[in-house]
Amino acid sequence: MKLAVVGVTGLVGGVMMEVLQERNFMIDEFIPVASARSIGKMIAYKGKEYPVVSMEDAVAKAPDIAIFSAGGGTSLEWAPKFAEVGTIVIDNSSAWRMDPDKVLCVPEINASTLTDENKIIANPNCSTIQMVAALAPLHNAFGIKRLVISTYQSFTGTGVKAVNQYQNEKNGSDFDAETAAYNHPIFENCIPHCDVFLDNGYTKEEMKLVHETRKILNDDSIKITATAVRVPVDGGHSESVNIEFKNNFNVDEVIHILENTEGVVVQNNVDQNEYPMPLFAKNKDEVFVGRIRRDESTDHGLNLWIVSDNLRKGAATNAVQIAEYLVDKTIVS
Repeated sequence: MKLAVVGVTGLVGGVMMEVLQERNFMIDEFIPVASARSIGKMIAYKGKEYPVVSMEDAVAKAPDIAIFSAGGGTSLEWAPKFAEVGTIVIDNSSAWRMDPDKVLCVPEINASTLTDENKIIANPNCSTIQMVAALAPLHNAFGIKRLVISTYQSFTGTGVKAVNQYQNEKNGSDFDAETAAYNHPIFENCIPHCDVFLDNGYTKEEMKLVHETRKILNDDSIKITATAVRVPVDGGHSESVNIEFKNNFNVDEVIHILENTEGVVVQNNVDQNEYPMPLFAKNKDEVFVGRIRRDESTDHGLNLWIVSDNLRKGAATNAVQIAEYLVDKTIVS
């Protein structure tokens, strides 16, 4: 098994290595890949040191699997070149997500659709992954008609530049527009602006929630609206999700379904002040769901509060789970 991590020196790349080691993913040859300025840099993995190699050298090695976290432009250029030499690419960028020929994969939901013909597999957006992990079994049971989504997203989802901005501001530095990841301070602030604004007034992040959710749930009829907010939280996205079902439901049945959903943990004991929070979801792979209650303002309405570590299940862990599925089903060996 030859496995490459493309973008290994980035924030998500580092977490991918952690997850691979924690889950003891069997690798005979580890190939760290990054941009030209990092070539030759030594990367530690499982007690050994590996030199970072160029994209060209990584393609020449023809890895069995390449996990990409290097941005959409890099993926568009290089993922097909890896695929041409037989590598299966698991891409964490937005480059291939809405390509009708690419599987947008959350393993617990739709990994069974993967075959050896899927040479480029798209990892969904972090905020989409955690939400659909909880919604998919409920959609199967009751049919989702409409979603109203509000997200509270960690600055870690923006990358190292945002982490540096937060730390600098936390340590007392003034906002520096030249080095900042955001247009405004993030420390002790909430910014209703994730990604760039589009002509319809929504951001790309908000529209990802719309389009990716419909694709993963395989239902273009679902009506979806979203507001995505960046918050000063280190290591976890939170989401308030209001659901209107097509069919009636029982809240106890909803809880039972979620308690029996792979990868989902229900925390819903308000008498004991038990509900999901990003502080306690950090460094965990599960999706946590709580504040489960009927929306009394409408028929067939339900409210959920969904929390997960955006760098793990929202990115690295989901990608590694795809790789594990490929090996388990001998799609790659």
